[in-house]
Amino acid sequence: MPDAAIRPLTPQTKIREVVAGLGDKGVELLNKHGYDLGEGFVDVLSQYQTLEHAARTERLRDLDGLLAELNASS
Repeated sequence: MPDAAIRPLTPQTKIREVVAGLGDKGVELLNKHGYDLGEGFVDVLSQYQTLEHAARTERLRDLDGLLAELNASS
C-alpha cells in the first residue's frame, strides 16, 4: 500500500521513495516521463538515484511536470 507520508516530493526524492510511496501509480508516472525501472527494479544503484540526478543524466524528462503529477496523485 502506498505511503502518503513522503509528501511533498522534491527533486531530491529518490526513485525508490517514489515507487514505495506511490506504488503502481509512481511507476506509471516515472515510465511516462522516460524513466525505465527495468524488469523487477534490479538496478540497485538507480533505486537510490534522486529525481534531479535522473533528469540531469537524461534518464528522466520534464522533472517539473513529473513532480507536479506525482504530488497531485495522492
